[in-house]
Amino acid sequence: MTSVIEVHGLTKKYRDTLAVDDISFAIEQNTIYGLLGRNGAGKTTVMSILTAQNFATSGDVRVFGQNPYENSRVLQRMCFVRESQKYPDDATPRHAFRSARLFFPNWSQELADQLIDEFQLPVKKTIKKLSRGQLSAVGVIIGLAARAEITFFDEPYLGLDAVARQIFYDRLLEDYTEHPRTVILSSHLIDEVSNLIERVIVIDRGRIIMDDETDAVRDRATNIVGDSAAVDAFIAGRDVIHRESLGRVSSVTVLGALTAADREQLVAAGLDVGPVSLQQLIVRTTQHAAGAADPASAIDEGALR
Repeated sequence: MTSVIEVHGLTKKYRDTLAVDDISFAIEQNTIYGLLGRNGAGKTTVMSILTAQNFATSGDVRVFGQNPYENSRVLQRMCFVRESQKYPDDATPRHAFRSARLFFPNWSQELADQLIDEFQLPVKKTIKKLSRGQLSAVGVIIGLAARAEITFFDEPYLGLDAVARQIFYDRLLEDYTEHPRTVILSSHLIDEVSNLIERVIVIDRGRIIMDDETDAVRDRATNIVGDSAAVDAFIAGRDVIHRESLGRVSSVTVLGALTAADREQLVAAGLDVGPVSLQQLIVRTTQHAAGAADPASAIDEGALR
């Protein structure tokens, strides 16, 4: 695969806060990525630097092999839809779409019109008077209709109801199939987007703790349930990232693929084996990493929703 973004040793400091801590990764062409992690993990900072809206403290960023800063040839090939996007006070969605059509060379007015209708967006109403969901719809429409070679969606659906979010997911996948491009989707609704994303990058406390294909990530952990004594015997020496117990029954999440011998042992011990969802895996992994750094720390699944 061809890398459209290459990052080496990227670090960003805000005074005494280390937001991004010496990370390196590559983004491949025509792939949908999930950029996942807790609030404050560094996701938005990374995307802002990649799109030249923020400056790195140190490190090297190349987009299409070039430095993106003040580089119109690179910036016209990218679209960054962010949750906090600002517009002029008197701007309407129609104004925003007209501006986007002038900036993005691959703009599809047909797709924009379809999405305006599906989201039931009042295009003549000033943006400052739109609801939170309608404002999110403006960003989603621009991100999809731009058909930029690289599109960043930073929590693009805040305020959208379940029906509107599903419209976004469906149209993203449909248009991506017909017009392949690179999409980086930052989200807390991990289970909702898990069937969309092909690769996962997880950032925790400014560092990358996971960078792999989604299917491979799902196979990283297994949930073992049964008699506590039998569970303890099986998990001895294994990397346990979560445990819950109720009476004599335990549910344990362990890292590592199970071998045929492991499965035979589980059957013989009367233990049940279940998959771990992508959201559960990421929650448990960040919990595990935080616990290793600070035993008193606690992370709940709501932090990733």
